[in-house]
Amino acid sequence: MGKVAFVVGDDVSTDVIYPGRYMATVLPTETPQFAFANDPALNAKLNAKEVPPGSVLVGGKNFGCGSSREQAVSCLKGWELTIVASDVARIFLQNSINLGLNIITAPGVEASIGDEVVVEGKKVVNRTTGKSWDVVPLPPARQAIIDAGGLIACTRKKMLEARAKG
Repeated sequence: MGKVAFVVGDDVSTDVIYPGRYMATVLPTETPQFAFANDPALNAKLNAKEVPPGSVLVGGKNFGCGSSREQAVSCLKGWELTIVASDVARIFLQNSINLGLNIITAPGVEASIGDEVVVEGKKVVNRTTGKSWDVVPLPPARQAIIDAGGLIACTRKKMLEARAKG
């Protein structure tokens, strides 16, 4: 993973991640510019490209609650962020899997901006503090979709493999 770029609290809704006034913008190539648009400092940091790909956003409980807008996922994926949260809202988790957003659930996870966070085995380890938290693993089929880059990429890969065999 990488360094923690952002830390947010509990109950961060999809409207906080991707404000509703931008719902007319749905192309995954365009949604990233509106990530956390109601937080000018955070949004400016992203849009100024001050956050390297692979950076970590640490969330609390119920991350991604609220509406089922997949733009909240695509805007984070567009910045190539990894999300590590104590708990993730069900619909947000499914949208994350479908779009291939690297998302990890680790109850109780704690970190500060600048901390180095990695996954080691079945644990999220904050190398800066030395603390670690158990990862709640996804079923292998769902993790395979994320690893492939999302549902479309995973399906395409399986179809090409089947064609090559057949």
